Amino acid sequence: MNTHRWMSTNFFSFFFTWGIFLPFWTGWLVYSKNVSITDASLIMSMGLVARGLSTLFAFPYLSGRFSNKVVLKGAAVGTLVSVLCYIPSQTFTSLLLVTIFFHFFYPPLMPILDTAASRLVQNKQLEHYGKARQWGSIAFVAAGIILSLFITAYSEDVIYYIFLLGIAVLVFLAFQKAPLILSEKPVKNPAMTSSLMKMFHMKHFWLVLLIVVLLQASHASYYNYGYIYLQDIGAPAYLIGVIINIAVMAEIIFFSTADRGFKRFSIGSLLALAAFGSSLRWILVFAFPSVVVFSFAQILHACSFAMAHYAFMQYLIRYIPQHQIPKVQGLYSALALSWSTAVFTLFGGYLYEIKPGYAFLGMVVSTIPALLLALRYRIVEDK
Repeated sequence: MNTHRWMSTNFFSFFFTWGIFLPFWTGWLVYSKNVSITDASLIMSMGLVARGLSTLFAFPYLSGRFSNKVVLKGAAVGTLVSVLCYIPSQTFTSLLLVTIFFHFFYPPLMPILDTAASRLVQNKQLEHYGKARQWGSIAFVAAGIILSLFITAYSEDVIYYIFLLGIAVLVFLAFQKAPLILSEKPVKNPAMTSSLMKMFHMKHFWLVLLIVVLLQASHASYYNYGYIYLQDIGAPAYLIGVIINIAVMAEIIFFSTADRGFKRFSIGSLLALAAFGSSLRWILVFAFPSVVVFSFAQILHACSFAMAHYAFMQYLIRYIPQHQIPKVQGLYSALALSWSTAVFTLFGGYLYEIKPGYAFLGMVVSTIPALLLALRYRIVEDK
């Protein structure tokens, strides 16, 4: 079968739904489920806690015992069931429980698909990971633009139904014929059972991990309140998806040029630039509450997210033994992309209730320490 087409289609399907969930889900809870911003931030934070547990423990455990195809089917079906549970949920408690249940299945689809792509590349069944993955980025952008048009024509209720349709397509694809290697059960490797604590004895690992945790946590207000904030400052509904996707386009451009443009930069320099760009981004959004400035600040996503992520990947390639990489990825996903973001989502929600701009300014409490630590790392990284 055409493995490139299979991988590209699955990436497109997942990231189309991700392009709905990440920017719009908190807004859907607020406008369609009549949840306050504070309650919505708590609901999403608890979901992120569940996501961290799932990606750090459940996903590696199941991946070590079942084939990638079985894990993909299970996560897809679990996602569909949990999304359907949102329909009867109207109270804070029910929405909280459904969201926790949902986060155990849905976010792990991302590492599941990345793992599938890695296996196909390693076995020379997929020539270019990037060419397949780019369809995910295209889908993310398309989802934001399409959804904005539907919201303008109807209401925020449409967010849920388009998301549900996307998940149904994802489940359908999960049960289609896949490359045979993805149906093979994993072979146990004793080297994979080494302790997580051993990682912290690796060269400057704790310092680099702390920097990226702080930088990724600073996106909490943007991910959860960016859509609501754009409405508050008067952005036309049909343009909100376009504005949100400026960040994604900046990210795509960065990743496509990073290997050439930043080849001579040290990891410490990349992290310092990421921290500076991130601090500047949130200060601009706070200081100038306008659609034009917010749109311009979106370009800095190439620093705040993409450059930080790229720097951490370079650290992994340079210093982490191959058999430890899956565990480090799980730790990074749990701490940087889930748990720290959960804490800052609560913090941002509290600040947003006081004044919307404070939710973004508050993120510098993580980016400025990250900048200082990155400058410190620049000095010691080669020692």
